[in-house]
Amino acid sequence: MEQSEQIVNKIVEGIQEKKGKKVVIINLTGLKNAPCSYFVICEGTTSIQVDAIGTSIKDTVREKMNIKPYAIDGLRNSEWVAMDYGSVIVHIFRPQIRNFYDIEHLWEDAEITEIYDE
Repeated sequence: MEQSEQIVNKIVEGIQEKKGKKVVIINLTGLKNAPCSYFVICEGTTSIQVDAIGTSIKDTVREKMNIKPYAIDGLRNSEWVAMDYGSVIVHIFRPQIRNFYDIEHLWEDAEITEIYDE
């Protein structure tokens, strides 16, 4: 398994640790000029949960793979947090913000995998 896929798996683990919902993995490797290899998208019901999911992802990936994100943005209000792991970008949304931006449909020609809520 390549490193990007391993990072994706650890990100999903971090999301599930804090009960993140509606997890979607978008595999962009087959698309020309994609900004990264994978998007991982999920949501938290409150700003506190969005922040907790971000912290859980950061801690899980660092502890299990010794990798830190290049950048994290959105923690100020925790409505939409983006985490940049280079080949993998994570989007953690509040539900209404996720519905508004509808990122999944921007990349609907990519391979999309839904992870069922635990």
